Amino acid sequence: MDTDALLNEITTYLEEGGIVPYLGPGVLDLVPGGSPVPKSPEELVQRLVAKSSVPFKIRGNLTAAAQYVENFKHRKTLVGIMSEAFAPSVPPTALHQYLAGIVRKPLLIVDAWYDNAMETALQSRNLWGQVQGVSQSEHFGTWAHYFRPNGMQADPFEADTWDTLLYKPMGSISPAKNFLVSDTDFVEVLTEIDIQTPIPEIVQQLRTGQHFLFFGCRFRNQLERTFARQVMKRSSDKHWAVLPGELTKNEARFLQEQNITRIDMSLEEFIQRLAGEAEKPERLVVAV
Repeated sequence: MDTDALLNEITTYLEEGGIVPYLGPGVLDLVPGGSPVPKSPEELVQRLVAKSSVPFKIRGNLTAAAQYVENFKHRKTLVGIMSEAFAPSVPPTALHQYLAGIVRKPLLIVDAWYDNAMETALQSRNLWGQVQGVSQSEHFGTWAHYFRPNGMQADPFEADTWDTLLYKPMGSISPAKNFLVSDTDFVEVLTEIDIQTPIPEIVQQLRTGQHFLFFGCRFRNQLERTFARQVMKRSSDKHWAVLPGELTKNEARFLQEQNITRIDMSLEEFIQRLAGEAEKPERLVVAV
């Protein structure tokens, strides 16, 4: 399939409500003038070790470094460093604005990073809310918290009334500074994720039969692949990922295993072409 045909197919699925956008930290490369917050695990771990002494052998490993800080400096210190790193508000990029402008419903967006850009973009919508993964270290026995657009915590049943759901599986700076970042955080989740316990029921419902479209994601390590695989569970068998540049063997194997078609194009070019495809005269009227 050529690029134009592929873009047409993806746009059609988006308009008809058949795609779940899945955002990774790489989408912050689109922020004009550069991102004010870390935009990769590598940048984040450097921010963390600059604020707290960590053994040399784990200074490049985000989850291990975070665990060391949690063990020897207390969880509050780790949350404080994370809160400071992601305190600056991130202006929504062209991608965030495009997704917020999609008319159809219900709309599920997965955002696997800690910034607030997608939340800010969604303020233009009427009925929406978000659900965030929470740490067992701070909220034992609870896997997720729900929030209204004004930041007030909501009951899970309210999510059934929202036309857009933002799912932040790793937590977020806003509105309550929830972060899954340490080894313990992820061990707790990964112990249960195969039977889907940590994934909110509303997310499981909305993803059923859907295609996933990955933006700004890499699949180099086991954690990234496991989260994507488990969030996609029981969806469709056809997906896409905007992944420019050389793939690792693990990434190539993962794409093949999950039937994810790779789009070897810069994220900036892809968004420009996707938005242009959506604005063609025959697509100006989108069914709700």
